[in-house]
Amino acid sequence: MTPARRPDPPPLETDDVRIALAGTVAWAIALVVLLITGADRWWLWVCVTGIAIGLFAIWYVPRLQSGRARQEAARAAHRDPTDPE
Repeated sequence: MTPARRPDPPPLETDDVRIALAGTVAWAIALVVLLITGADRWWLWVCVTGIAIGLFAIWYVPRLQSGRARQEAARAAHRDPTDPE
């Protein structure tokens, strides 16, 4: 006999913009360190690309989250209130 399965916990709420910002800052610090040490140009471009992707994420993530929230609200509005689902 298998034990009864406990219900799944609710998903954690995270601040994804803060995470993207931290990654972008880390790439910027790495770029400064590499500029000071005179590293190979290839590594500099890796840092620049990381910063660019991070800036894009900082711009895109709030739009993604608000779009998902609007979509969920529209789904909730269209649900049949008598349906126990």
